Amino acid sequence: MEKRSFGNTGKFVSEIGLGAWQLGNGKNENEMTESEGIEIVNKALELGCNFFDTAPNYALGKSEKILGKALKGKRDQVIISSKFGHHASGEIDFDSTKIENSVDESLSRLQTDYLDCVLLHNPPFEYLNGSSKHFEELEKLKEKGKIGAYGASVDSSEEMFEVINKTDSQVIEVMFNIFHQDPAKAFQAAHEKGIGLIIKVPLDSGWLSGKYNAQSSFNDIRSRWTPDIIQRRTKMLEETKKYVNANQSLVKKALQFILAYEEVSTVIPGAKSVQQLKENFSASQGSMDEQTFQQLQKMWESHLKDSSLPW
Repeated sequence: MEKRSFGNTGKFVSEIGLGAWQLGNGKNENEMTESEGIEIVNKALELGCNFFDTAPNYALGKSEKILGKALKGKRDQVIISSKFGHHASGEIDFDSTKIENSVDESLSRLQTDYLDCVLLHNPPFEYLNGSSKHFEELEKLKEKGKIGAYGASVDSSEEMFEVINKTDSQVIEVMFNIFHQDPAKAFQAAHEKGIGLIIKVPLDSGWLSGKYNAQSSFNDIRSRWTPDIIQRRTKMLEETKKYVNANQSLVKKALQFILAYEEVSTVIPGAKSVQQLKENFSASQGSMDEQTFQQLQKMWESHLKDSSLPW
């Protein structure tokens, strides 16, 4: 597994990390067990992954607990990033006076005394300009040694520029994939300021795995997608496949497209199984050729730049 600099933090992260939303998640009989989650984390470590992204609300705290158990005794080998704003209770509350307590609870679940990074978890736009108390509180936690770096998890270039230009953040997590290329506008600005970039939703919530089509239906967060949105995604998937060799893994190519941006520190696909994990990590073997990279950029500019797919 190749490693990249994590902005100006002085740390180096595996270019493919593990997005831990799926650890312990699911409904009823489909819920991931603790032992299954630990197996995935252990396999990730074995395959060279050292970056783990989680949040208090992932599986209502179970994601952090599973990571804590799996990484016990290995803390010095890994980099852990968590978040603030979406709580383990399921509540969404960005009250800045609750940041330290939230971090303390994450530390307890993760069985560690520090987090390498804490991000405001898709906060309201007005909290990104540095004038609210949030970044002041995060700086205090950094001074106390409870966190190593801080920033925000966002979805757009507009939000990225706000964080880049108006805060001292060292890390930004942003949604970016073949279907959502707008944030690339801010990549160079982030790089110039020494900000590490974590890429979330790299497979468009599984759509870029190629396993869904116009007849697909969902009972999770994707249930908000209307039939029209699903139809549009189907058409864009067909368009994407024109530029990706049918004999190659679409997952691998979707991740390699993101890794073609040298400003990116790490990409964090999730995994429901060891098999999925291995396919994700295979993207670290080789790279996307320049022609395919440019074709996928032009595809977005032609079909999605002015008519984005809602997530």
